[in-house]
Amino acid sequence: MSMDYALVLHQTVFGGLAALGFGVLFNLGPRSLVWCALCGATALAVRSAGLERGWSLEASSFSAALIVGVVVQLLRRRIGVSRNTLGVAGCIPMVPGGFAAKAILGLFALTSPTLENPDSTLIQSLVFSLRVVFTIGAIATGLAMPTLLLRLRK
Repeated sequence: MSMDYALVLHQTVFGGLAALGFGVLFNLGPRSLVWCALCGATALAVRSAGLERGWSLEASSFSAALIVGVVVQLLRRRIGVSRNTLGVAGCIPMVPGGFAAKAILGLFALTSPTLENPDSTLIQSLVFSLRVVFTIGAIATGLAMPTLLLRLRK
């Protein structure tokens, strides 16, 4: 299986831009915005590379969040901004909004008076919901582990 480097580069650039935008929303200073962009670019690059290698979305997102969490913890003195804020801003672009939208639209479709296949609609909506929950859980766990483990070493 060959990796599509153009796709990984695309995800890296736009992950950095998205994280930069979230840094602006979190009112981070100009110096911190650079770190946000680097964290977002790293997160999306790692996740995209994992997906290209055949990993699941959840495993790829966990790995990316873990790497961002480790980098943020190790560079805490140089960064000069809240590590948790920086890690979250860098990982927010990995939240699977497309799956969340499909899950919600599927649940709305269940209320339709003329629904063709309610069983398959419910199952599909549940599958999308579970993907969202497990992916967000993987991101949260990946971000929390370095904080907890490196705090215990002090």
